[in-house]
Amino acid sequence: MSVVVADRCSKWYGQVLGISDVSWRLQGGIVGLLGPNGAGKSTLIKLLAGLLRPSRGTLTVFGENPFATADVRRRIGYAPEHERTWEELTALELVSVMADLAGARTPRSAAEAALAQVGMTSAMNRRVSGFSKGMRQRTKLATAIAHEPDLLLLDEPLTGVDPLARVEIIQGIRTLAAAGKTIVVSSHVLYEIEALTSEIVVIHRGQVLAEGNVYEIRKLIDRYPHRIRVECDRPRVLAAALAEAEHVARLELSRTGLMIETRDPDRCYDQLAEIALDREVVIASLASPDNNLGAVFEYLTSERRR
Repeated sequence: MSVVVADRCSKWYGQVLGISDVSWRLQGGIVGLLGPNGAGKSTLIKLLAGLLRPSRGTLTVFGENPFATADVRRRIGYAPEHERTWEELTALELVSVMADLAGARTPRSAAEAALAQVGMTSAMNRRVSGFSKGMRQRTKLATAIAHEPDLLLLDEPLTGVDPLARVEIIQGIRTLAAAGKTIVVSSHVLYEIEALTSEIVVIHRGQVLAEGNVYEIRKLIDRYPHRIRVECDRPRVLAAALAEAEHVARLELSRTGLMIETRDPDRCYDQLAEIALDREVVIASLASPDNNLGAVFEYLTSERRR
């Protein structure tokens, strides 16, 4: 059974569009919900959490309507982008209350375990009002996982955190996924999603533009020139050998390398290897600026604007 099934799901706030005609199936693992601010990510996550009801279409979680079924909501953990909380409580008190509300059998023990899991043991008896942004994000994650949900919804969980906290939160999310949790993580920051998963759903203006593995999505746009950056000791020799290749659209030389635009990436990589061996060109590095989320997102959104 799919964890999430959305069938032509739409949500309006009066005359304002949240999401439009979204059809999507989620099987499991970590999925990145990628899109700019205002794209509809938070609306979709609130629908998954059972906090909103679709205006049109259907959305089910574990085969049930999350808005109407309390048992399904108990299987969901939700960490919103923006929170309003009881500032006078300690982290342990706050997470214990939320664990109790979510149906944990032993709320205090569950809260202690969740706070330990996110690296907040030493601060669990401090008041939330004195927490940094990173500590707040960790505490918020603890409230989402304390009742051991099967589906975890994290809306911009890395916003405002310092680099060390970012690394630790990312590792914590990966650990939860390895334990069998299904996790939806939203972000408008490309490298945050890349650090967690290659499975993405790209949302723009309330609609799903693409979904799946980022590298498979990249294949959709391989009819356009694909850039390959080569750092080598003799870029002019490499450029001369590639100049007549029919798959090469453009060559740009620099002092330390060569930028190639090719209409056939696989063929180009093979030819690069052959030339390097034949001409004794020493290649220091090989990379593709287009084989990443940034290139995919830029292409998909620009295509939609045309």
